[in-house]
This record gives sequence, structure tokens and C-alpha cells, in this order.
Amino acid sequence: MTTTGTATGTAAATAATAATAATAATAATTRTTPRVGPVPALWLALLATPLAAGANAPVLILPDMARSLGVSGSTATWLVASYAWAMAVGTPLLAGLLRRRGLRAALRVAGALLVGGTLLVAASPWLPLTLTGRAAQAAGGAGLTAVAMSLAGSARRMGVISAGFGILGASGPLLGAQLAHAVSWRLSLSVSVIAVLAIPMVSRYATTPRTPAAPETTPQGRFDVGGAALLTAFATALVLLPHAPAAALGSSVLAATLLALHVRRRPDGFVPAALIRKPLFLGSALLALALSGSYFTLLFSVPRLLTDRAGWDAGTAGTGQLVALLTGSALSWLLAAASARMSRVAVRSVLVGVGAAAAATAVFASWGPLLLIATMGGIFAATGANAVLSMHAASSAPDPQRPTAIGLFALCYQLGGAFGPAIATALVLAA
Repeated sequence: MTTTGTATGTAAATAATAATAATAATAATTRTTPRVGPVPALWLALLATPLAAGANAPVLILPDMARSLGVSGSTATWLVASYAWAMAVGTPLLAGLLRRRGLRAALRVAGALLVGGTLLVAASPWLPLTLTGRAAQAAGGAGLTAVAMSLAGSARRMGVISAGFGILGASGPLLGAQLAHAVSWRLSLSVSVIAVLAIPMVSRYATTPRTPAAPETTPQGRFDVGGAALLTAFATALVLLPHAPAAALGSSVLAATLLALHVRRRPDGFVPAALIRKPLFLGSALLALALSGSYFTLLFSVPRLLTDRAGWDAGTAGTGQLVALLTGSALSWLLAAASARMSRVAVRSVLVGVGAAAAATAVFASWGPLLLIATMGGIFAATGANAVLSMHAASSAPDPQRPTAIGLFALCYQLGGAFGPAIATALVLAA
């Protein structure tokens, strides 16, 4: 009896010790393991959308920046061009890093680029160094945006990010002007750095598995340096097309040809052949490019049209356009939220119909409110396309390639932002 009682007590003590150890291990695991699950959409919006404010912040303060750096106004516009270029090429490059090295590596590299670029912009007295800082800011912000888009997971959550892009992009010029007036234009160019506040929370909530690719020692598993370089060259030539048409056109044709040949040799490389051959991906990316280009054309054209056709002064035109942009951005989220209950054909019909109506209205309207409605329709179609069509593009790829699909889709969308101002200049602003 005593032996049995002792054994029972020992077993109970052992069980209690094991339970205590298990509880401690569980607590330790809880403290050290990232939270796996959907990242709250507002954290994703904070991670991605400051990029839009940073891109548009210089619009109204270029003369101040030029005087401070001792350069002409036309030279200072390279601070805008360098940002657009780095956004375009940084998105697929950082998306590739996300695909191969996972969430934490992409967040670390993108965050370091954003912080380092902001420090350069804040301290540099020379234009070349400031241009380098702006490019680093944009590349870092583009990387964070690629992460946010990859983690969105649904058109509804992607709609929050896209609507935030539209709202902060519309508010960027006014925000930049106010900060420049109150403190310095350098602070205006630093607003995108607030995105780093979301990095710790996003790291805690989600992990992105590495691509189950071939081992790093095989040719298929090694990083496709040639594909990344050729895609960068192609995107660079396209971004420069509005600034140096002849040289950029020849360069883009050459880069596209070399890239196509490279993709045939490395079909599983940086630009997957199977992905770019899929009609769903190509249709989504090209439609986003068209709607984005149309919107940015309207963005730069409508203020001039309000002055020339409707007789509005610059202040009234600017205020009206801001209200239209904010309204259209907010409404685009409704389309994103409803898209899950709509067919792809229906969604695309809405986007194409609204986008075409906005462009036609801008061509023929002379009444101020109609021109503002055109602006509202343009941003609605573009931000709605970014939200919904990005999910269509991602769904066309297997899970390991979804970051790549998001990166290439975003590249197409951002190229619309490069072409739009040039089209506006050719059709309206140069008249």
C-alpha cells in the first residue's frame, strides 16, 4: 500500500512537473512565435500608402527645392522622375526578394532603404545625393507596398490599401506644401518614412513561406540576375520614354527583345514564362496600365481644363479636384468590397465603362462640375483596378509565384503613372 501510494504520488508530481514545463514552453512559444493569420488591413494600409504621399509631396514645392539646391526648376523635376523610376523598378525586385527570402527579409531590406533614403534627403546639400536618397525612399516604399499587396488576400482588403493610396496621393501636394511652409521641404519629402511604424506589427502577425523552388545549387534555384537586370533596363527605358522619346524607345525595344529571349532560356527565372503567358494575368496587368495612364492624364489635365474652359481660378480648381479625388478613392473601396459577389466580366465592365466615360467627359465637357466628375471617375476606375485586378493577377499564379505576379502587376500600374503626365503635356499642357 505504501509503495503504491508513493508511486502514485511520484507519478502525480511528475505529471504536475510536466504540465508546468508544458505551460512554460507554451508561454515561451507564445512570446517568441509570430502571430500567423491575416494582418489587419489598417496595418497593411499604413505599410503601403505613405508611398503615395511621398510621391506627390513635391508637386507644389519644386521651386523651393530648386532654390535650396541651387538648380533650375526643370532640373529639380528629376526629384520626381527618380522617385517614379525607383517605384517602378523597385516593386518587382523587392517582390522577388519576398518570393525567395520571405517576409522578414523583404521587410528588413525595404525598411532599411526607406530609412536610409530619408536620412540622405534630410541631410544632403547636393542634388545627386538627394536624388539617390529619393530613389532609395521609393524603392523601400515600393518593397513595403509589394509586401502589403501580397498579404492582402482579398479584393476587399486590397480595396482598403488602394483607397488609401488614392486618398494620400490626392492629399500629398497639399500636405507637402503645408509641411514645407511650416518647417522645411525636406520634411515634406520624408513623409513616407512613417510606413516603418507598421513593420514590427506586420512581422508579428504574418509569415510568408519561401518558394519551394529547386535547391540553390541548381541553375533553376540560383537567383536570376540576368532576368532581373533586363527587366530593370526595360522598366527604366519605359519610365524615361516621356523625357527622351527617341533614345528610350530604341532602348525599350532592345531590352524587351533581350528579355523575351532570356525568358525562353530561363522560363522559371525572375520573370516566369508560364505567368506572363496566362491571359488572366496579361489582361489584368494591361487593363490596369490603361486605366492608370488615363487617370494620371486626367490628374494633370483637368486643372488646366477647369481654368481654360470653365474660367475657374487655380485655388478653386485645386480644391474641387481634391474633393473629387478623395470621393472617387473612397467609392473605389465599395467596388472592391462588392467584387467578391460579382463575376470578373462584370467587374471589368464597370472599370472599363467608368474609365472610358471619364476620359470622354474630359474631352468634351466645358462645365466645371462635369470635369470634376471625370476626375472622380478616373481615380475610381484606377484605384478600383488596382484593388480588384491585382487579386485577379495573383490568382493566376501558383502560391510560390504570387509575390512575383503582384510585383509585375504593380510595375504595369506604376508605368501608367509615368505615361499619364507626358500624355497630358502633349494634349493639354503644351497647348
